[in-house]
Amino acid sequence: MNGKDLKLEKLFSKGENAVIVAIDHGMFDGPIPGMINLKETAKLINPCVDGVLLSPGMLKHLRPTFNFKGAPMPILRLNWSSVYCFHWNYNNAYTVVAQTVEQAVANGAEIILASLTLQTGSEETDTRNVEVYSKLVNEAAKYGIPVIGEYFPTHSDKLTKEQMHEQVYTSCRILSELGCDMIKTFNTYDFQKVTESCPVPIFGLGADKTPLQVQALQLAVEEIRDGARGVVFGRNAIQVKNPFDFQAALCDVVKKGMSAEEAVAKYKLVD
Repeated sequence: MNGKDLKLEKLFSKGENAVIVAIDHGMFDGPIPGMINLKETAKLINPCVDGVLLSPGMLKHLRPTFNFKGAPMPILRLNWSSVYCFHWNYNNAYTVVAQTVEQAVANGAEIILASLTLQTGSEETDTRNVEVYSKLVNEAAKYGIPVIGEYFPTHSDKLTKEQMHEQVYTSCRILSELGCDMIKTFNTYDFQKVTESCPVPIFGLGADKTPLQVQALQLAVEEIRDGARGVVFGRNAIQVKNPFDFQAALCDVVKKGMSAEEAVAKYKLVD
């Protein structure tokens, strides 16, 4: 078994679905509630989760989070895109490489994430985004490190449910055709169609913070029901009263098939 296969086996331990906690928001938003002091945030991550998504510059500051037996895997986001900068009213999705795969591997990354945005309205931008994405995917192959491809559309908050589904459905397949090992993307009203059309595991993301923790857990239930092999939750896993217990509940829902209501009761989650 090669290095990439070993890392994928570790992420999907015992054949179970995977839970990833995202704390890379500062790469686009700066400090946000729950992630102002990232060292303190990292202390709230439950070792039951399989991976932690973070920006390339933060791994050196968070070594203790990953330096023990059974610790989550460090996953580094390697490209920067203006599509995430809603607060600056950016939506053109210009993309650059923030760190090379070689640098990420040297710093201790076990998995890398490369994002892609298409249908920007500009052939030049779409082509450049594919170039950046493909460069990272191909470089990762040389180092035997798995890649999570992420599809993130422009104007994501303004798309109709039909537009969102069509973009996710089409572009997730494009991500896999260009060579990633897994995909992180939005849930859609026909998410099963998305998961069935891709030959690689798909993670459903948590998106905006839900008013209630049971709603976030129910989202995870529905994503797994529709064929996702795991979830990537950020705000919903961190911006809660007890992140450690919520993440334990999330793992039970995603890995053991527990219902959202049962998980809330088991861990006495209070909003």
